[in-house]
Amino acid sequence: MHPFLSFLIRTVITVPTAVTVWLLSYFAFNQTFLMASGISLAGGALVYGLVSFYSNHRFLKKNAITRKEYRYIKQNLDEAKPKVARLQKTLFSIRHLPSLKERMELVRVIRKIYTLTKKEPKRFYLAERFYFSHLDSVLELSEKYAFLSAQPKRNRELENSLYDTRETLKEMGKLVENDLYKVLEGDIDDLNFEIDVAKNSINTVRGTRITRTHKGIKPSTNKATDQRMSAKERKDEKNPQTTEWKSIPATDKIKSEEKQMDSPGPKYFINTNINEKETVKMTRETKDKDEYRRFDE
Repeated sequence: MHPFLSFLIRTVITVPTAVTVWLLSYFAFNQTFLMASGISLAGGALVYGLVSFYSNHRFLKKNAITRKEYRYIKQNLDEAKPKVARLQKTLFSIRHLPSLKERMELVRVIRKIYTLTKKEPKRFYLAERFYFSHLDSVLELSEKYAFLSAQPKRNRELENSLYDTRETLKEMGKLVENDLYKVLEGDIDDLNFEIDVAKNSINTVRGTRITRTHKGIKPSTNKATDQRMSAKERKDEKNPQTTEWKSIPATDKIKSEEKQMDSPGPKYFINTNINEKETVKMTRETKDKDEYRRFDE
């Protein structure tokens, strides 16, 4: 929590408590004005200390560190704060325009590391190399470069030294960026895990849509339609025979019949289309014609 916000919360809780204690002491218990004021101040101090202890305990528990570790981290952060301020002032005082963007980026990365470790002290152990080595090196190089670049006259040796210093600051900037990535390593891993879970969910949804389209069910964007389709699918699951009969298309039936016809072995065909024989009425003329034809033969 921000220090000012924490102080504001403690004050908001302490002041009403102190006023309430003074009123009770003065009017309810008939204490003198000085005695009631002393009791009020003691009660306010006690409440302020309890609130501070509770907030600090909650902060340490949230960051999973002990009170001793927090004192050690806070001491190093207090030492690094003026160094960061000096470095920012020094880098912006350099009058070399081509390297302005790189210097601004370096300051931004350094301030980001300091802000992250101050907000979450547990990250300090991931940035120990930055606080104990890289920050001091960058500050020393920047101050030397700013001092030499401000000289009115320069010779060849000075120009070479300034050029080497600029190149070294570029390399130090890359090391500081690596320190930032190391501090954010846990967050990057968590983000990659969340991305994998989201991709898995998306692939699962796409797979269900593809299977539904293969079954002949068009995916719909209407929620009510999806509910009706799911109810129908549940109904078909209860009656698997009807589901199988409905799901077999006519082409599959023809193919299955052709396979049966092509299979080896005896083949028996039963004609199920039995039609009644039609009776033909023969007249006398047709009989005579038939007899005449037989006679000719």
